[in-house]
Amino acid sequence: MSNVSCAPAVGVPIGRSLLYLIFAGVAWGTAGAAASLVFRVSDLGPLALSFWRCAGGLVLLLGALTLRTRRTAVARGAVAGPVEPRRRRLLRILATGIGLTVFQSAYFAAVQATGLAVGTVVTLGAGPVLIAVGARLTMGERLGRGGVIAVTGALAGLFVLVLGGEGGTVRPVGVALALLSAAGYAAITLLTRWLGRDGSGDSLATTAWAFAIGAVGLLPMALGEGLLPHTAELGRVVWLLTYVAAVPTALAYALYFAGAAVVRSATVSVIMLLEPVSAAVIAVTALDERLTAATVVGTALLLVAVAGLAMAETRVGKG
Repeated sequence: MSNVSCAPAVGVPIGRSLLYLIFAGVAWGTAGAAASLVFRVSDLGPLALSFWRCAGGLVLLLGALTLRTRRTAVARGAVAGPVEPRRRRLLRILATGIGLTVFQSAYFAAVQATGLAVGTVVTLGAGPVLIAVGARLTMGERLGRGGVIAVTGALAGLFVLVLGGEGGTVRPVGVALALLSAAGYAAITLLTRWLGRDGSGDSLATTAWAFAIGAVGLLPMALGEGLLPHTAELGRVVWLLTYVAAVPTALAYALYFAGAAVVRSATVSVIMLLEPVSAAVIAVTALDERLTAATVVGTALLLVAVAGLAMAETRVGKG
């Protein structure tokens, strides 16, 4: 295909990678709803929540890695995949861990400083732009005319979805934090794609190490904020934290890193805009928020853009 100048990555098939990314985007949207419920019934802060998210995800992934050890040993004897060099593996782990910590912490801080609407639209709106520019400069990836139209439509849908409801107050500090979050997200997306083009690397192990780095980095700030929740509904808070650690963290991030290593970076960034779509659906169906015209129009624009890019990506993978 003429709209991509580098060969697609080997390893996980394109179609499966797209499904991985779609699941991750939807799951991440549920994390926001779960977090809002935690904030409603306890005094747990965003940094403490981020710490428990990383720590819980790490524990679950370590369990998964232990369970698959025997199966991996058998698979290595049958079909050996590409082996990632030790130095590059270290780079992947450190950069992913730091980027993940910056991405999560800066986003929660941006929401706290300038509100959910503005923090979300700046973070998720700037992400695709930074990724598209970075992918073009570092890997020669081009969207093509159709891709540009899809990204534009996705960003328009995001603005309608997020800003079409309640208004937010724009504060420069919050906007700067949201841009920092977008930069962290863009960095780990580009790095994952760049290092995964030859099919080497272990997304599950990389994710576990990233959570370990994130937990260590967040622990001092979480202690200062208040590590343990004070609540009359402790069981509910523990259940919500367990869900956040299991589905939108351990599972979603492992699938995200596996898919992002194969799919073009700009396509990844647009698919991840499914996060506010799933969050909006949950808000209407589970949190008793009103279904507005902005929610319908914004969701439709985003889904059309994601479907268009997914179709283009599968054609690239077959070409």
